[in-house]
Amino acid sequence: MASTDRRNFLKSIAVTAAAGVVSGCSSSNNAEKNSPAIPSQGKSVMGLTIPKMDVVRIGFIGVGERGSGHVKHYCHIDGVEIKAICDTNEIALDKSVEYVVSKNFPRPARYTGTEHSYREMLNRQDIDIIIISTPWAWHTPMCVETMESGKHAFVEVPAATTIEECWQLVNTAERTQKNCMMMENVCYGRDELMVLNMVRQGLFGDLLHGEAAYIHELRWQMKEIDSKTGSWRTYWHTKTNGNLYPTHGLGPVSQYMNINRGDRFDYLTSTSSPAIGRQAYAKREFAAEHERNQLKYIAGDMNTTLIKTKLGRSIMVQHDTTTPRPYSRHNYIQGINGVFAGFPNRIALENIPPAIATQYESEYQLKITEWRAAGSKGRQPKLQNFHRWDEDIAKWQAQFDHPMWLNMGQEAERNGGHGGMDFLMLWRMVYCLRNGEALDQDVYDAAAWSAIAPLSADSVTDRSNSKDIPDFTRGVWQSAKPLGIIA
Repeated sequence: MASTDRRNFLKSIAVTAAAGVVSGCSSSNNAEKNSPAIPSQGKSVMGLTIPKMDVVRIGFIGVGERGSGHVKHYCHIDGVEIKAICDTNEIALDKSVEYVVSKNFPRPARYTGTEHSYREMLNRQDIDIIIISTPWAWHTPMCVETMESGKHAFVEVPAATTIEECWQLVNTAERTQKNCMMMENVCYGRDELMVLNMVRQGLFGDLLHGEAAYIHELRWQMKEIDSKTGSWRTYWHTKTNGNLYPTHGLGPVSQYMNINRGDRFDYLTSTSSPAIGRQAYAKREFAAEHERNQLKYIAGDMNTTLIKTKLGRSIMVQHDTTTPRPYSRHNYIQGINGVFAGFPNRIALENIPPAIATQYESEYQLKITEWRAAGSKGRQPKLQNFHRWDEDIAKWQAQFDHPMWLNMGQEAERNGGHGGMDFLMLWRMVYCLRNGEALDQDVYDAAAWSAIAPLSADSVTDRSNSKDIPDFTRGVWQSAKPLGIIA
C-alpha cells in the first residue's frame, strides 16, 4: 500500500476494533452476556490430537517485525516447508521471501495487493497451518477463516479482543476440529518453564496466589506513524480503558494453576490509574498540531485487575506500557510452602529440598548437620529459609530446569527470539504436530487469557464491579488433564 493509504488503513482497523471492545462492554453482569453465542456444534477440542504430519507445511499472514522473526526461525527447524507468505507491505513480504530462498529452500508463493489477499492463500490445499502475525483486529477473523479452510490456526497475542470473538474462536474450533493456538511465547521462557516444573513437583505446596504483568515502557512506539506496531496500537489507548495486553504474564501463571485443566477463572474486578503519561509524552515529543497531540488517551497508565478462580485462588494482573520503569512480568506464584518471584528472580521456602539445602553456604552448615543427624534417627526436621530471598537461582536451575529446556535450551538461545523462548515455542509446535501430540496451549486458553482485556474494560467502566468470566470449556475444565512436564 502507499504510505498514506496504509496509515489510514491501520488507523481505521485499530479504531474500529477498539470501539468494538467498548461497545461490547455493558454495565450489566448477567450470565446471558457471557454465554456462548450458539450451542456447541461439535465436540470439545480439549487435548485435541491429529494424525502425525511427516512435514508441517506452513503459510504466513503478516511478516512485519514479529512475523518475519517466525519465518527466520522456521528456516532453522527440521520438518517444515514454508509454502506461502502474505503481507500488504511488499517490501516486508519480499524480505521474508528472499530470506527463505537464501537458506536454500524453495521460493514461497507471495500474496499481496489487498488486505484480503490472504484468502487466496487459504484456498491452497498444500498448507497445513497458518501463522498469523497481524494487528489485533485481524486475529479472530483470520483464525476463523483459517479453520474454516481446513487448516490449523496459530495466532499472535491476543487471540481476540471481545467476548464475542472469544466464543467465535471456541465454536469454530469445536465445529471444525482444528487447532487454534494463541502463541504465548512467554510460556516457553526458561524461568517460566522452571517454575512450572517446580510447581508440578510440589515445591511450593498448594497454590494460593499468583501475580502477572506486562510492564514495558512503549511510549516510543507512538513515533511509528506509517508502519510498525505503533502505527495501529497507539489508537487502542484512545478507545479502551482496561488491561490492553494481559496474556504475557498471565499465560505462565495460568499454567502453574491448571487454569482450564482443574481450575478456571471465575470473575474479575479491575481499576485503572489516571491516563496522563501518553498525553504528556505527545506534548513533549510532537509538534502541537501533530495528530498524536489531537488524540485523547483514555487507557489508564496502570491497570490492575484481580481474578478469582473457581478454587478460590487469586491472580493479580497489571498492565503499564506508559510509565518510565524497568520491564517486568512479575511471574509470581505463592503457595503454602513458599514463593517464587521474578524480575529479579528470587525464591523463599519454608521447607527447602535436601538437594538444594546442601548447597547453601556456611551459615547453613549447622542446620544441614542437624538435618543429617535427625534424618539418621528417622526424623525429618525442617530446613527453613523464608525470611529472606534467595537470589542465587543457578542452583535451582541445576535442580529444576524443565526437561524441554535441558534438551533444547542451548539451540533455543543460539537461534534467539526473546532469549530463545520464540524459537522453542515454534519448535514445540512442530514437534507436537509431527508426533501426533496435543498442543500445550489450546483455543480455551486463547479465549480465557484474551477475555481479560474486554472484561477488565467492562469492570473499569462499571466502577470496578466484578465481571463474570465465561467458562469457555463448557465444564470440561473439571475433568481435563493438567499440562504435564514434557521433554
